[in-house]
Amino acid sequence: MKIQIINGPNLNLLGIREPSIYGAEGFDSYIDKLRELYSILEIEYYQSNVEGELINKLHEVGFSFDGIIINAGGYTHTSVAIADAIAAINTPVIEVHISNIYAREEYRHVSLTGKNCRGVLTGFGLDGYRLAIESFLK
Repeated sequence: MKIQIINGPNLNLLGIREPSIYGAEGFDSYIDKLRELYSILEIEYYQSNVEGELINKLHEVGFSFDGIIINAGGYTHTSVAIADAIAAINTPVIEVHISNIYAREEYRHVSLTGKNCRGVLTGFGLDGYRLAIESFLK
C-alpha cells in the first residue's frame, strides 16, 4: 500500500513555528516514526510552500497511490484550485490539521478543500497523520 503525505505552506517549520499551537516536534522526525510504525507501507512525504506545486503533486500521485493525506495549511481556507485538484483525482484523500481549526480564528473555520476529501481530522496534533493512515487500513 502506498500512502502520500502532502504538507503545505509553513509546515516545513514544524517544531520551530509556534510550538504552543503546533508542538515542538519537527515533521522529519515524526515521519521516521510513522515509517517505523507502518513498515509494511510505502509512505512518501512531500512539502511545499507553493500552491501550484501542491496541485502538481496531487495530479502526480492521485491516480496511482492508495491514499493521500494532505495538510494544505493556510491554503485550506483559500484555495479553490487545490479543492478542484482533490476532486479531480481518484485516490482518496484525508485532510489533516494539527491544531483544531474550529478553536482558532474565524477565517480558519472554513475548509474549501475538506468537502472533496473522504474525511477531515483536526486538533489531534501530529497524531492526526497516524489516524489518517489507520483509516486507509480499514
